[in-house]
Order: sequence, then structure tokens, then C-alpha cells
Amino acid sequence: MTILRQSILLRFCVLTALSLLGTVSFAQSKREFRGAWIQCVNGQFQGMSTKTMQETLSYQLDELQKDGVNAIIFQVRPECDALYASTLEPWSRFLTGTQGKAPNPYWDPLAWMIEQCHERGMELHAWINPFRAKTKGTTALSSTHISQTHPERVFPYDGQYILNPGMPENRAYICRITADIIRRYDVDGLHIDDYFYPYPAAGQTINDDREYQLYRNGISDRHDWRRYNVNLFMQQLHDTIASIKPWVKFGVSPFGIYRNKKNCEWGSDTNGLQNYDDLYADVLLWVNNGWVDYCVPQLYWQIGHPTADYATLLKWWDRHAGKRPLYIGEDVERSVKHADLDNANSHQMPAKFALRQEMKNVQGAVLWYAKAAVDNVGNYGTMLRNRYWRYPALQPRMPFIDGKAPKKVKKVKVLEMDHEQVLFWTAPKGKGWKDEATRYVVYRFAPDEKKHNLSDASKIVAITTKPYYTLPASLVERMGTYYITALDRMQNESKAEKIRVRQ
Repeated sequence: MTILRQSILLRFCVLTALSLLGTVSFAQSKREFRGAWIQCVNGQFQGMSTKTMQETLSYQLDELQKDGVNAIIFQVRPECDALYASTLEPWSRFLTGTQGKAPNPYWDPLAWMIEQCHERGMELHAWINPFRAKTKGTTALSSTHISQTHPERVFPYDGQYILNPGMPENRAYICRITADIIRRYDVDGLHIDDYFYPYPAAGQTINDDREYQLYRNGISDRHDWRRYNVNLFMQQLHDTIASIKPWVKFGVSPFGIYRNKKNCEWGSDTNGLQNYDDLYADVLLWVNNGWVDYCVPQLYWQIGHPTADYATLLKWWDRHAGKRPLYIGEDVERSVKHADLDNANSHQMPAKFALRQEMKNVQGAVLWYAKAAVDNVGNYGTMLRNRYWRYPALQPRMPFIDGKAPKKVKKVKVLEMDHEQVLFWTAPKGKGWKDEATRYVVYRFAPDEKKHNLSDASKIVAITTKPYYTLPASLVERMGTYYITALDRMQNESKAEKIRVRQ
């Protein structure tokens, strides 16, 4: 081995070791949203057999569970199509390869994912792209696709089709699609991303002259009118979800820049594309009016980016978007691609986690994208499971939906079942969705521990939907004091019942 190769290998080993250890102390919160986007629009599942796709998703979910992820945001409607059984829109080509073609053998990916996520203690948020009706790469559309049945309701733009946000029937249509999902599936959340009006493209114009004349509602500026259309939609979609299942969380992941300081005195010190001015998305209005239940700005850039610095944007969102739970969209690959500005031997993952921990209003993160963490790019997954998300976490509270905890569990006891010691309890009584227990938290404290702090996430041994927990086989690991609490749909936590296990 040459001296050069030895030097390169040594540097790689040092970088890996330092990254795994982290460069700062890290205290894990007991409540934290730890999400991961699983997208289909990149074609990762296209044309897979049912068996292969289920195996692929099972593997991803198993690895993400080990990494500490507690919420999956699963793309089910990329272009007015469906990765679920729908009578309103055609099956997605990103599932079967041909739009309108059902999977064979038949299965329902959304229903299957809900079951799989809930078995692993994860939430499932159904992710729809509201206004995008055709991506650039799609060349054939089903005869039942809305662009074919109602071509007047879409406009072409840069190789895409966009449902015109200026048409009331389009806003109502998306709400109808959402209502169908909410009614038929036990989703924990409904998630939309940053596709409202299209991203600006050179030489392209939005054809909405007719709609502006018909529906301008006295608004003289077309840019204000377009924002008005999106605002109407966001309020309507929020109200649709809340009227059907008020516990279903409505989240949005906007582009990372709201406005630049050069266009707004309180904007961020950045120089990129803007939600407000370019996408007609007034995100802060939605947050301040309570039209969204959580916000995940996509801060995919590195610390030190010349036009969109991660640290600058993180602090800006923390200052301005705290009226609803704020989570940060993290790009896994870019985080490990760039070196820490203060430590060239480490990538930026430790610094980003440290920055987020300093923020008053940031309550979690969502990984873009799930497969990058599963593939352990730059040891990102390893660092999650060994350090940053080592212990389980409950979801952040949302008292604006429901802030009352359920009653305590009852009749806690240990029984021997098939040569195993099993901790059993009885669910508390509850009336309605606000009071019913849907999950349970099991804490364990060793016999020599005198202080029993249920705020310590490291003491959580299980978050489960089942009213029992199989104790460890080892006597040493089994002995101790156990506490069991109940969680409702919004993960409000009851008071605890305890039991001592001596043998």
C-alpha cells in the first residue's frame, strides 16, 4: 500500500469515527417528530412485483425503525393518480408502470403501509401532491385521468400539467380526494409538499387569464390573487380533514425560503426562490391562522451555503413559524457530503443536530429521503440509531387539537406464558376518540435506580399498541420497576401505573 493510499484510508477512518461519536454533547428529547419521506415519483418502485415491493418496503421500515424513525410520510398521489384503491383517480404508473393499470397480484399499498407502520409503532402520513397533474416524464395518461376527462381544468407548464388553483372546482376536487382517503384509511396524517403554482421556468407563462377575470373577487394584483387562491385551498383542505377525522394531522412541507430580505424587511438573509413571491404560498399565514397542524420547511442546503445558508434559515423559521409544531426537512446526502465548517474531519450531520437542539420551536426533523438513511450514506443511519435517535420518542403534543390525557391503565400484572414472563394491563375506559387509549408506553428502571424520572427517554423500553409487553429473558435485564402509561390518538400521556418485578 502506498503512502498516499495509507493517508487517504487513515483520513476516512478518522472522519467516520468522529462522525459516529459526534462532536458535541446531545441530550435526546422524550417528544420528537422523527419522520422520513418515502417517495414513489423517483421510480424506485415502478414495475416491481407486489412481492418485491413489499419486501423492499419491509426492509426500509425495519431499518428506519432501528434508526429511531417514528413517522413515515408515504407518497400516494404524485400526479392526480393513486397508490391506493381509488374510484376517483387511476392507479399510478409509479406503481405498475402504466397509469390506470391495477397491481397484479392485487394489493393496496396505502392500506398495507398503514398496517406495517402501526405494527412498528410508527405513524403513517399520506402524502399527496395537490395541484400537479402530470410530471415531465409521464408520456401516457389514463382515459380516466382528470386531464383527459376535464382538459379545461389543467394548464400545461414546462412539460407538466397543473390543476389550475384559480378554479373553485379544482380546489373542491382535491378536497374530495382527500376526504376519500381520510374516510377509508386509518392514516395519522395528511401531508402536502411545495407544489402549488409551478416553480418558475424560463419562457413559461401561467395561462389563467380567464379565471382571473371570472374569480378575481376585486383583487387588482394577479400575484395577490394567486396567493388568495392557494390560501382559500389551504383553509378548505384543513376544514375538510378536521370535519371528518379531527385527529388526522394536516402537515405541509414548503420550499425552504419564505421571502428574501431584499423583498421583505423581515425576510431571511438569503437570495433564492421564494414561497410567497414565486410559488404564491403564504406559509406563515397558514401557520398563524391554524390552517396547518405542522410545518416542515425543506432546508436541504448545507451550513455555509452562499445563497441559502442552513443555519440562517433554521433560525429564521424558528423565529417566525412557532405557532404550530415546526419540524425541519433534512437532506441526508447533502448533510454528509459537506464538511463541518469548524471541523474538517466531520461532515455536517452533528452540527445540524446541535443547531436544531438550540432552537426554541423546532420539535423534530423529516429525512429526505428515507432510502438514503436506509442505505446508511455517510453513516447517517448508524449515527441515528447509536446516538441521536437511540431511544424511542413520543410525538410532539398538539393541544390545539386535543390536550387532555386519557385515564390510567388498570390491573397491571405479570403472568407466565409459554415459558416467558409477560407484563399485562387493562386499557382504561374512554368515550370518543379524545379519551380512548391507542398506544402504551412501558418504562423500566433497574433495581438499583432510586430516581424514577419518566421524562427520561432512555427508560422507555416499548411504545406499543398491544396491552402487554414480553419481559426480557435475562433475569438481570428483567428485574426492576416498570411503569405503564396510556396514549390517546394525539399521544397525550396518562398518569402511570407501576409494578416491581423481582424475578
